[in-house]
Amino acid sequence: MIKTRKELIDAYLKFFKEKSHAVIPSSSLIPENDSTVLFTTAGMHPLVPYLLGQKHPLGKRLASVQKCIRTTDIDKVGNETHHTFFEMLGNWSLGDYWKKEAIEWSYEFLTRILKIDKEKLTISCFAGDKDAPRDEESAKTWHSLGVKKIKFLGKDDNWWGPAGKTGPCGPDTEMFVDGVEIWNDVFMEYNKTHEGKFIPLKQKNVDTGMGVERTLAILNRLDDNYLTEVWKPIIEEIEHLWNIKYDTEKNKRIIRIIADHAKAAVFIAAEGIIPSNKGQGYILRKLIRRSHALIHDLHNVGHLVSSLVSTIMNIYADDYEELRKTTENYNRVWEIIKNEEEKFGETIDAGLNIFKRLTHNKKILSSKDAFLLFQSYGFPLEIIEDLCKKDKIRLDKKAFEQELRKHQELSRTAAKGKFSSGLADASEKTTRLHTATHLLNEALRKVLGSDVKQRGSNITQERLRFDFNFSRKLSPDEIKKVENIVNEKINQGLNVKREEMSLKDALESGAQAEFGAKYPDRVSVYTIEDKKDKKGWFSKEICTGPHVSNTKEIGRFKIVKEESVAAGVRRIKAVVE
Repeated sequence: MIKTRKELIDAYLKFFKEKSHAVIPSSSLIPENDSTVLFTTAGMHPLVPYLLGQKHPLGKRLASVQKCIRTTDIDKVGNETHHTFFEMLGNWSLGDYWKKEAIEWSYEFLTRILKIDKEKLTISCFAGDKDAPRDEESAKTWHSLGVKKIKFLGKDDNWWGPAGKTGPCGPDTEMFVDGVEIWNDVFMEYNKTHEGKFIPLKQKNVDTGMGVERTLAILNRLDDNYLTEVWKPIIEEIEHLWNIKYDTEKNKRIIRIIADHAKAAVFIAAEGIIPSNKGQGYILRKLIRRSHALIHDLHNVGHLVSSLVSTIMNIYADDYEELRKTTENYNRVWEIIKNEEEKFGETIDAGLNIFKRLTHNKKILSSKDAFLLFQSYGFPLEIIEDLCKKDKIRLDKKAFEQELRKHQELSRTAAKGKFSSGLADASEKTTRLHTATHLLNEALRKVLGSDVKQRGSNITQERLRFDFNFSRKLSPDEIKKVENIVNEKINQGLNVKREEMSLKDALESGAQAEFGAKYPDRVSVYTIEDKKDKKGWFSKEICTGPHVSNTKEIGRFKIVKEESVAAGVRRIKAVVE
């Protein structure tokens, strides 16, 4: 009987390997080529180019376990099922098998491998509307398997996408065990146009998702995800460090938030992100500060969120290179979190002084003032409530929660706005910038030395951001040299060639790989050819694209900023004109 995380993941990947799926490694939490989101939010996210038609080096059937971060509802964390960081099992068909096979395999895995009684299964399918017909094909397949409890629901429940205003989308069929969703099969068969029409896709894809944490809870017959093995060591460490028991509803909520935020913070910090006031850094700062504020309220600040780093790394050390407990890995993550906690310690003291000023000679704390403490000083509602209780001050909790809902709605709207360019931003401008990062990578190696390696990148329509290992600030002369080399190669009009080969052959051919990234056994290699170079090329990198076909298409390259982002890691921001 499958009970553990390792058993579940191994069984899932083995099952789909036997169904001719290639197993691909988990991608980074930081999307390399998609500026529309802050983090990798699902297993399909790194596969966007292939879902849109690009050929995958490993074929049309893929499976993986992908680490994910979802941030739109951080303020809701604290219940039995909500997580900021989670792992998602998934299998994909890129224009290969369709609904019948996907559903039959889902059913087989649930009933034969996981031993779930089919009588406990409830299925939902798309009910149909003016844009697409009722999904009778899925329902018919479930009926043929002997599943009796099938319900039809509308777009709000059984339709996926598009991620933005336009792009691939389609009906899905969801699987529930005793009322809890365990798996979702999405059938991408339409493309939504700017005019709001739903046009059938030439390449129809299957995209599935099964959350590891939720499935573990179901398999172990637990109503609380936080009692599974991927959370229990963290819960026990929190109980030990802060002398608090996971018993009352209030304590459970506090401990869940601390555990969730600490785990997500460790994974984000392990990617080299540092706390800041925007983007991924803002999310990391929010996670650390919210959990630290709760710990502060436990009246024992001798131990901080950073005290949980070792326990969290232990859980995942065998699966993720960046969380292996080397001294370098541990120190890097611990220092990022510890430094932010120390900064926030000063903010908490300032917040307490603000609270005293706001409530001086008053018997009520207004919702507006409470929200100031929440938003500007990072005080969770639990702390605000406790402060009010101690000083016998009434808090208008209902009005505060209305303010919070408005804030959450704005956050969700902003998050959705990140998808405004569709499933992924593969515009002409981002394509030019993407190819420019390859030129930049090689130019940095030529100016600063061959030890320079890429440590991450992010591209929007406005600029490219490129992180690399280097121990000091670049001089103005070095920046100019790098810029000149890139523009020289652009002006030469070099051809850009894509090839597929084994990872071993790619590395032996001299192709560059991003530091710490995991790659499948077969990869795409992009070569910027240069006949004047004795190697026959200027740049060669393992990459998924997209790229221009000739460097002249890029335009003029200009570095606008060079800065430090972490110990030994520098960042360049550049534009093309």
